[in-house]
Amino acid sequence: MARRIASLLPSVTETVAALGLGDRLVARSHECDYPAWVTDLPAVTQGRLPDDAVTQAQIDDAVTEAAAQGRALYSVDDALLRALSPELVITQSLCDVCAVDESLVSRAIRDMDPPAALLSLSPGRLDEVIDSVRDVAAAAGEPARGDELRDSLRARLGAVRARVAGRPPVRVAAVEWLDPPWSAGHWVPDQVAAAGGMEVLSGPGERSARITWDDVVAATPDVVVLMPCGLSLAEVQALVGDLPPLPGRIAAVDASGLFSRPGPRLVDGVEVLAAMLHPGPSDPPQGGAWAWVTGQSG
Repeated sequence: MARRIASLLPSVTETVAALGLGDRLVARSHECDYPAWVTDLPAVTQGRLPDDAVTQAQIDDAVTEAAAQGRALYSVDDALLRALSPELVITQSLCDVCAVDESLVSRAIRDMDPPAALLSLSPGRLDEVIDSVRDVAAAAGEPARGDELRDSLRARLGAVRARVAGRPPVRVAAVEWLDPPWSAGHWVPDQVAAAGGMEVLSGPGERSARITWDDVVAATPDVVVLMPCGLSLAEVQALVGDLPPLPGRIAAVDASGLFSRPGPRLVDGVEVLAAMLHPGPSDPPQGGAWAWVTGQSG
C-alpha cells in the first residue's frame, strides 16, 4: 500500500483527493491547485515557458518553438522529489504540452532508495478517464475506493444521458484555444455527446488541432463553447472581446476545472454542458462554472 504519493498532474491530484487519499500526498506539480489545500504541498515541477509569453498567441508561439527545437516545457526538481521519498509517483504520457514528460519523471526516480513505483496515465476518451480513477486507487493499494468512485461517476453520467435522451442533438463547436483557435479533442467530444450535443469540429478521441475561425463558422454550430486549456471562467470571459463574429450562441466555461483535466470533474463538465444545451429546472445555473457571452452572436 502506497502511503506517500507524488502527483505530477492536476487531474491525478484531484483524483487522489476524490478517493479520500489526500492525506497521502507528499508532492504535487506546480499546476495542482484543486482542492485548494493542495497548494500547501511542495511543488516538484515548474514550467519553462518564457516569462514574456503572456497572451494566447505568445504562449502558442513559445510552445510551437519549443516543440520544433525538442525542448521540454517542464522540469522536475529531482533532488526535492527524492528528498520527499514518495512510494508512488503518478504522471502522464498523453501530452507533453499539458504536463511534465514521462521520461523526465523516470529519470528523476531512477536512483531513489527505496525505489518508487511509477504509474503513467494516458486516457484519451471520457470512459478511459473514468476507468483511470481505479488505476490510481489500485496503484495506491485501495482498489475498492476506485470501484466506488468509478461507479459513482458512471451513475452521474447515466443520469445525464437519460435526461437528454430523445432530444434533438445540439450542434456544438468546442474551442480549446482562441489565438490561434484550436479544436477541443480527446474526451471533449464524448462530454458533448453525453450532454445531448454533437461536436462539429472534432471526433471522439481525436487530438486537438489548429483550425481557423472560418472553420468554426463553416461548421454551423448552434453553440460555440469557449474552453481555452487551463483557464478559469473569468479568464475566458476576459478574452471574448477579441473574437470575430460567430454563429449561434456563445458560452464561456471554467475550462481548467471542467474540461482540460482528465479527472473526476469532467463529469461536472458534462452536467454543465447539459444545463447549457438542454436546460432543466434542476440544472447547474450560470455562475462560477459557465456563462452565456452576450453580444457575440453572429
